[in-house]
Amino acid sequence: MEIPALAIQAAIILAIFGITLLIATYCTWAERRIAGYLQDRPGPNRVGPWGLGQPLADAVKLFFKEEFIPATANKWLFIAGPSLAMLTALMSSAVVPFGNTILSDTFGTTRIQGIEVNIGMLYVFGVVSLGVYGIMIGGWASNNKFSLLGAIRAASQNISYEIAMGLSIIAMLMMTGTLSLREIALQQSEPLFGISGFNWNIFYQPLGFIIFLTCSFAETNRTPFDLPESEAELVGGYHTEYGSMKLGLYLFAEYVNIIVASAVMSTLYFGGFNFPFQDQVGALISSDPVVAHNAVTIIGTVVLFLKIFGFIFFFMWVRWTLPRFRYDQLLNLGWKGLIPLSIINIVLTGAGILLYEYFKG
Repeated sequence: MEIPALAIQAAIILAIFGITLLIATYCTWAERRIAGYLQDRPGPNRVGPWGLGQPLADAVKLFFKEEFIPATANKWLFIAGPSLAMLTALMSSAVVPFGNTILSDTFGTTRIQGIEVNIGMLYVFGVVSLGVYGIMIGGWASNNKFSLLGAIRAASQNISYEIAMGLSIIAMLMMTGTLSLREIALQQSEPLFGISGFNWNIFYQPLGFIIFLTCSFAETNRTPFDLPESEAELVGGYHTEYGSMKLGLYLFAEYVNIIVASAVMSTLYFGGFNFPFQDQVGALISSDPVVAHNAVTIIGTVVLFLKIFGFIFFFMWVRWTLPRFRYDQLLNLGWKGLIPLSIINIVLTGAGILLYEYFKG
């Protein structure tokens, strides 16, 4: 690969990194505004216009708070916990295609994606499963029974729901024949009912999507699955002993995980960077195929982010609407509900593929 291409790819990775952090920063503001609306109160509205300066004020507060480590805690692991949680959250967005390709005479074809690997979904699963170690290490290193209980809850919850999530992806793999998120997105650009860019997998895998969505709530520790940090039972859960920026990293990692989960669901089930009538839109913009392709790519990136924002809103809406599960209810749903449903979904998908091939042949 030539140096200019490497430089462009590095710039894209840095841009994705920066945009992810910016969105995560303002997710705190959006969540409080949405919570205020649902609870018939204003929400943050004092710092800057419409309270838009509140996330910056919170960041300054966390940076300048006293750095405190409990006397009986394991110092290095206490620091490593939130660092690992944040690292794995940021790594998982590397394989998500945020757009198609940009064509130019100078740099050739440039993908709007950090890295492209043919096992993209396996990479996401691997990195996300490492994220629980950040919670486990932080909870254990705190030397606090409430923190440890929260960490154990997080570990058992993630293990339980990763199984159902993985099984739901198997059905998707049977349909698409690939684990590459880019390939899955490109397959959805085919026309459906004469509408280009509308052959979304949600029409073929509705049950798989519901399972994946439910598991995403559990994997991100969001209400009604926020048992690892349930303040009514565990004071503050796994981050009870944390303050200042280390607490900020845990809270920030949760929002980054929500963004990544939203991006993955948008790519797997809702066409990713594809949008209805994209071929017609490109033809209207320009008769030059290169210009039309680049314009559709830019519009597709904007559309993907709109889909991501829609899922983020849904995460927040559910948090301020549904009550928290009991822990036995959470595990029953995972092991006795979602895993059997995932297996049924695999069987139905296999039967559907066989019937399609039979009638097609």
